Amino acid sequence: MSSTPDWAARIAVDAGSTAPPWRQVRDQILELVEAGQLPVGARLPAIRQLATDLRIAPGTVARAYKELEAEGILATARRHGTVVAATPGRQADPLRDAARVYVERARTLGVDARAALTMVQRVFDQTD
Repeated sequence: MSSTPDWAARIAVDAGSTAPPWRQVRDQILELVEAGQLPVGARLPAIRQLATDLRIAPGTVARAYKELEAEGILATARRHGTVVAATPGRQADPLRDAARVYVERARTLGVDARAALTMVQRVFDQTD
């Protein structure tokens, strides 16, 4: 029986995604924090436990946690595990929202990140 919290069951790694697995885990944890489903002080599963539950390598979960620690979202203390340290600002970011819509559409079309970024640069460089 898993000791992973219920919210962790909503994290899934899509092997067919162009996003690396660590990024998928990172983004999904961040979304849970932003949505308030993982409040400040909430304890995350141990790296090995979450990796086992997701059927991915522990290094993948470690990378996701490390990235979120670098952003100040998570904090890890040896004896206390990894916890949510802060909630990112909820200020509206229309550019980020537009980028997310574009990325999702590009993924739906089967376009990789390099081609999507190249297209953005081409459109950005066009003059009206």
